Amino acid sequence: MTFKSVFDTYNWDDVKRSIYNKTSQDVERALLKQQCDIEDFKALISPAAIPYLEQMAQRSHQITLARFGKTIQLYIPLYLSNECKNICTYCGFSLDNKIPRKTLKPQEILLEVEAIKNMGYEHVLLVTGESSHDVGVDYLQNTIKLIIPQFSNIAAEVQPLDTHEYETLILAGLDTVLIYQETYHKEDYKKHHPKGKKSNFYYRLDTPDRLGQAAIHKIGLGVLIGLEDWRTDSFFTALHLSYLEKKYWKTKYSLSFPRLRPHKGLLQPKVEMNDRELIQLICAYRLFNHQVELSLSTRESENFRNHAIKLGITSMSAASKTNPGGYVVEPQSLEQFEVSDERSVHDIVSVIKQQGYEPVWKDWQKFDQLYYADLL
Repeated sequence: MTFKSVFDTYNWDDVKRSIYNKTSQDVERALLKQQCDIEDFKALISPAAIPYLEQMAQRSHQITLARFGKTIQLYIPLYLSNECKNICTYCGFSLDNKIPRKTLKPQEILLEVEAIKNMGYEHVLLVTGESSHDVGVDYLQNTIKLIIPQFSNIAAEVQPLDTHEYETLILAGLDTVLIYQETYHKEDYKKHHPKGKKSNFYYRLDTPDRLGQAAIHKIGLGVLIGLEDWRTDSFFTALHLSYLEKKYWKTKYSLSFPRLRPHKGLLQPKVEMNDRELIQLICAYRLFNHQVELSLSTRESENFRNHAIKLGITSMSAASKTNPGGYVVEPQSLEQFEVSDERSVHDIVSVIKQQGYEPVWKDWQKFDQLYYADLL
C-alpha cells in the first residue's frame, strides 16, 4: 500500500466544503486539546480560525520551544542546473522558456561550495531542474561524493526517482530529500504540468513512499501555495504527513510553505494567501504536529521572516541564490524564482540572536542518533 490508496478515498470538493464549514466552536475545541487530530487541523486552517490567530500563535510558540528550544537551523540552496524536460506553468526553468541553460561542472561546483563554506554553512540543499539526461543519478551521486567532505548534511530537491536510485544516493551521503506535490488537486495538477515526467500525478504522489522504503533520514513535504485553494492543499499535505509518520516512523519530516513568486512566464496565483493566513497555516501545522520541522525560505519578506522566528519555524535559508552558479560562477544566470529576503547570512544571524535564539549550522538530531546507535 502507498499513499495513493489513502488519497483516493477522499474527494477534493468534499474536503474543501468540510473545511469552510468549520465553526468557531470547532476551533475552540481544537485549541483545548493537547494533541490535535486531522479534523481539528481542518478547523485550525478554516476561515473560522482567523479571530483566534493570537491564541494559535501563543500555543505554537510554546510547543516549538518545548520540542526544539530556542534554535533556528540554517541551510542554503546550491543550484546545480536549470536543465529541465518538464513544462511547468509556474517555473522559470520550464522547458518552454527559451533561456540559456547551465549545468555546473565539478570545478564550478567546488567554487560554489567554497563561497557557501565561507558563509559558515554546514547544511546544503542541492537543487536541479528535472532532466534525467543532464542531471541524472550518476551526476547527483558524483556531486554528493565531491562535496561530502565539506558538509555535515546534504539535502536534495531534484526529480523524483525510483527506490533503488534513492538507495544509491543515500549510500553516497544524501541525508534529506524535499519533494513537493505542488498541488493535490489532480485536475489542476495536469493543467500546470502538461508535458514531461512530472505530468504523472501519482508517480510524484508516491515518491515519499519510495523514499521511506529507501530509509532516507528526512523527507520534506509541501505544496506551491497559489496554484489551488491553499486550505484544501494543506489538508492533504497534513494527511500525507500523518500517513508517512505512521508507516516510516524512523524517518524525520519537514514542511515548507513556498508561495508562488515572480518568474519568467509570470503565472498569476489562482488563490492569494496573505501574511496573516500564512501565519495561520504555520501555527496550525505546529498544533497538529509537535515534531515536524517547519522551514521558511527567502521567498518571504524580511519583515515576515523576522516575525516568523517565534511562531513555530525551526529552519531558514539565508543569502540564497536560485540560479546555477549564482554565488560565484555565473551570478547573472536566470533565477528559478525571485527571492524577497536578500539579506546576508550575518544579518540573518544577528536577527536570530536579537530575538534570543541560537542559529544552528548542523543537524544535531541526526548526529545524536548516529552517536547513540554506535553506543548500542
